[in-house]
Amino acid sequence: MTAQTRGQETVAEAIRAGLHALTATEQKAARTLLAGYPVTGLETVAEFARRASVSAPTILRFVAKLGFDSYPDFQRALRAELNAQLATPLAKRDAPPQRPDSGDSAFLERFRSALADNLAQTFAHLPGGEFEATVQLLAQTRGQVYVIGGRFTDALARYLSAHLRIVRPGVVQMAGQADNWRDQLLDMSRKDLLIVFDIRRYSEDLARFSAAAAKRSVPVVLLTDQWLSPIAAHARHVLSARVAAPSNWDSSVALLGLAEALVAGTTEALWDSARPRIDALEEMRGD
Repeated sequence: MTAQTRGQETVAEAIRAGLHALTATEQKAARTLLAGYPVTGLETVAEFARRASVSAPTILRFVAKLGFDSYPDFQRALRAELNAQLATPLAKRDAPPQRPDSGDSAFLERFRSALADNLAQTFAHLPGGEFEATVQLLAQTRGQVYVIGGRFTDALARYLSAHLRIVRPGVVQMAGQADNWRDQLLDMSRKDLLIVFDIRRYSEDLARFSAAAAKRSVPVVLLTDQWLSPIAAHARHVLSARVAAPSNWDSSVALLGLAEALVAGTTEALWDSARPRIDALEEMRGD
């Protein structure tokens, strides 16, 4: 199988979907790749095997189970994903787009179709266990839930935190200068939870902060794109969404869908305690 015949599924999505079918040593290879995605897979077979503490034949069996005919095919797919990760808004335009004011409805239909496909593909490739575990963390964390986003995902972080504050206490929306985040890091511990939004042209500030939080044993949940932010190496759970659109700009529609699913799942899990909070809030609004 080649990168062209895989369709839209990324290598990371294929790994996460088929992790249960791998042997113990193949799972070590899979987790090593996900922790250093995609760069680890661009190493030689021997280097990859040494990094994962498995044999070279194990790496080749792992790659074959992902559906690739050869290790070079596997690496070609990863290189294509790496190029997509690094794409700038200018690089995303491979042809002049249809203008919305041209009177041609094809532009809107093409855009609508892309957003609908992003939603469908995001939820089709979402590991149920990862989602359920994230909801449980949101429901059971006794400390603070910190939520943070990047340049274009800060709005999503604000949206998620605004809803979570209604159904549970201790939700903190982190914003402002990166230097100020460290002040809050001083008070963070394993009893807390950090939720991070980060999509391509990934934030180095968010990566450094997430690594520092993980070093303090703070559980990290990452919401990212299908190519996986480097923060995945520090995350306990990763929820990825499709963001590509027929535009110079990425779409956040599917990421918003994930955020809303987390709100709905957490509300259901906390309903016995969330309902009195909602009732009290409605009373305040009625005063």
